[in-house]
Amino acid sequence: MHIQHTNKPLIGFSIGDINGIGTELIIKALADNRIIEFCTPIIFANSKLINFYRKTCSDVQFTYTQINTIAEANPKQPNVLNCWAEEVAITPGECNEAGGKYAAVSLHAAVTALKANEIQGLVTAPIHKNNIQSSTFTYTGHTPYLQHEFGAKDVLMFMVADNLKVGLVTEHIAVKDVALHLTKAAILSKIKLMHDSLRIDFGITKPRIAVLALNPHAGDDGLIGKEENEIILPTLNDARMQNLFALGPYSADAFFARNMYEHFDGVLAMYHDQGLIPFKSLAFGEGINFTAGLPIVRTSPDHGTAFDIAGKNRANHASTLAAIFTCIDIINMRNSYAEMRNNPLKKYSKKMLANLQDERLQDM
Repeated sequence: MHIQHTNKPLIGFSIGDINGIGTELIIKALADNRIIEFCTPIIFANSKLINFYRKTCSDVQFTYTQINTIAEANPKQPNVLNCWAEEVAITPGECNEAGGKYAAVSLHAAVTALKANEIQGLVTAPIHKNNIQSSTFTYTGHTPYLQHEFGAKDVLMFMVADNLKVGLVTEHIAVKDVALHLTKAAILSKIKLMHDSLRIDFGITKPRIAVLALNPHAGDDGLIGKEENEIILPTLNDARMQNLFALGPYSADAFFARNMYEHFDGVLAMYHDQGLIPFKSLAFGEGINFTAGLPIVRTSPDHGTAFDIAGKNRANHASTLAAIFTCIDIINMRNSYAEMRNNPLKKYSKKMLANLQDERLQDM
């Protein structure tokens, strides 16, 4: 097990597709030396890759320590752990086999370090879900891969911003198949995951969860869909019997148009675009993706590889910065929650837990 040089968490960064914007995002985000006050970054990549994109970011001053093991990590700088030694052609903007291959190499190395408790959290840069496919990666994205690697019974793709938190019942599946995956058990499991995450990871004592309908107008009493009456409503009744405060099902268009999300701590959407279109519209470019239900903390920016702007020094790293700080905050929140559970005589108020983030903001 790695012995930390300081009390700061070690945060790993998987590089994502090497021809996308991931490396640029990480360089820009970690160029601000104030981040070193809160964590020790470990980039799972290759120094030649970092140097290539460092040259494209001509206005960014980024320095790092090259290491071969995490035990060598310098707590005063970002660290680049070399995950491969061979020469690799870097072709920004191209979706090719190399981009996916080394995205997987980086991700596998970071997950290995997580399993060994050598790092305390992971920020993942965007991958391309097609070119990463191989005999060692057969998943539709980070979320199912991490669920498998850490043996989680279920996980929640949880999009998080200061003003809105949206979870998904179904993720990367065809729209025509969504209804087939909506069962009482599946929806109830996601409600529980969201409830527990809001309490443990975000310090919300009694979470209020809104559940969206599947069909337009919440099915119009069965006229244009029966899923609300036959699946979602009975599930919400079961949830309340288990002391889970979940209300709905709400017609998605009216729910967001009337700003009803402001009255809830979390929103559970039935499918990908139902949740992500309003989230990305309302999160002001600083939303992040968090995988709830894992024993480790993983966050990522809320966008893709953006091949169209890769290598052009045009990528906005705001979401990556938010992902880094959210990762740190959740690690601290989980540590505080564990301490409270282990020491019942010690009381943590919501305000005290919030100070973990307030202290960071005051130092920025």
